[in-house]
Amino acid sequence: MGLKIACQMDPIDKIDIRGDSTFAMLLEAQHRGHELFYYLPDHLTLDEGRVIARGATLRVEDKINDHYKLSNPRTVDLSTWDVVLLRQDPPFDMNYITTTHLLERIHPKTLVVNDPGSVRNAPEKVWVLDFLDLMPPTMVTRNAEDVREFRARYKDIIIKPLYGNGGAAVFRVREDDSNLNALIEMFHIVSREAFMVQQYRPEVRQGDKRIILIDGEPAGAINRVPADGETRSNMHVGGTPKPTELTPRDKEICARLGPELKRRGLIFTGIDVIGPYLTEINVTSPTGIRQVKAFGGEDIAALIWDAIERRKRAG
Repeated sequence: MGLKIACQMDPIDKIDIRGDSTFAMLLEAQHRGHELFYYLPDHLTLDEGRVIARGATLRVEDKINDHYKLSNPRTVDLSTWDVVLLRQDPPFDMNYITTTHLLERIHPKTLVVNDPGSVRNAPEKVWVLDFLDLMPPTMVTRNAEDVREFRARYKDIIIKPLYGNGGAAVFRVREDDSNLNALIEMFHIVSREAFMVQQYRPEVRQGDKRIILIDGEPAGAINRVPADGETRSNMHVGGTPKPTELTPRDKEICARLGPELKRRGLIFTGIDVIGPYLTEINVTSPTGIRQVKAFGGEDIAALIWDAIERRKRAG
């Protein structure tokens, strides 16, 4: 099944192919004989009802510093393509949301992965709030007094942007930390959005587990261990990936989420689990599949394309 695949992603010359999940997906698609077209989010346009993109044919190679080649630059009508991979990283801002509205106009005739309407309605740190019983104590607010009361209740807390990614601007604030008020002021200055406050869980020192689900079924996991002196475990900020297995609690969490992920057309998702607690559901551009394979786990890129091809065959 040779498919025409368009990929909406961040600049391909800037990615680190050693750990980039989008690149792994592109390699597998090319291996299967699918045609690849690459474009940037800013090159997506609605022109008199047509959803078009300016980009180029893409060839990829698993070779550092020489990992891609572009040819035949042109503008294409995405409604004539089989699949669009929606893979740019957050921030999940109004521009990101606009791209989901545009791509929703061609989906599902052109299969957008993940479903753009579901991506828009399920940002990582918001949809997860539907599963509060699986989470550590959590607050979403802009109100300084409520944050202070939350810290008084739990003593040791985490504050993070509601629509950020990669561990950026995630702060741990202990009971005796005098910077809390200044930190809240900073959040107020840089954004009009609410932010998330959670109880700090010491289990994070043993790692923050990323579990990858394909069509609602768990496919693999890695454990991301924070560096010494660092609260955050994200690999973007120095977290070290380690092999891991799913615990009975992990499987319980996946069983709760799986049917809803499948129903929403969220083919490729990643959830984050610290100890017994679910902390995020990643639906925009999940990562970790190259690390899973490197540790001897499943070839998740292949599983993703199996799921996409099943969807296309089913119509």
